[in-house]
Amino acid sequence: MKYPQLKLDNQLCHRLYMASNGIARAYRDSLNQLDLTYPQYVVMMALWEKDQISIAELLEKTAIDGGAMTQILKKMSDKALLSIIKDSQDKRKRLVQLEAKGKAMQDQAAEIPSKIRCRFPSINDQQALQLIELLDLVNGDLN
Repeated sequence: MKYPQLKLDNQLCHRLYMASNGIARAYRDSLNQLDLTYPQYVVMMALWEKDQISIAELLEKTAIDGGAMTQILKKMSDKALLSIIKDSQDKRKRLVQLEAKGKAMQDQAAEIPSKIRCRFPSINDQQALQLIELLDLVNGDLN
């Protein structure tokens, strides 16, 4: 090979790409049962953690693109999972709050993280924490 730096086996980014695709496939069945896409699931997790947050906070917490977030919130509102309301303190500010159906969904979703974790039998808990730290560094550098 003329340029060994172009060898696919030497590419960190390709491994991240393959892992991302594999994880999306791993989540598919569980999320289909909830009628959620992965980005919608990420929004739900953020709201289960802290309900009634501003759209700006939600964007920061989830790292989802603003244009995509608008579409995600509309679809989730149409499913009666959440609603967008005016902030009582600042009428220009919009808050996202869970509806009863979205709150109830948390019980159904509670088993998903352990199901996904079981898909990584060759990684122990310490290695999983190290991987989280490394990916946080990668994401920090990229952002």
